[in-house]
Amino acid sequence: MEGVVRREGRAVRVRFLVDSGATYTVLSEPIWKELGPEPKVETEFLLADGTAIRRRVSESLLEQPGYGERHTPVVLREPGDGNLLGAVTLEVFGLVLDPSRRELRPMRTLTV
Repeated sequence: MEGVVRREGRAVRVRFLVDSGATYTVLSEPIWKELGPEPKVETEFLLADGTAIRRRVSESLLEQPGYGERHTPVVLREPGDGNLLGAVTLEVFGLVLDPSRRELRPMRTLTV
């Protein structure tokens, strides 16, 4: 999926791998260095194989064509890591991944 990440007047078009198993959206090192987001915190994450890693977390404005713009937390990846669109960002946009069709679709929400 393609999107545009914006920060302080700068914008970069990014191709994301949608990963509903990832909690946060991840920006590769070249992307976040170009945009210059300031890390807010450093957090420990567990990988699928159980390995613990520490990464810096910031936030950015993300535009998804047809769905508008939303602020979302982003993990600032290290060299060689790719761009992922995670579950928190999908929820912020009101989207879910349909794994059988391999596409995003609007989620059905409940009002309490």
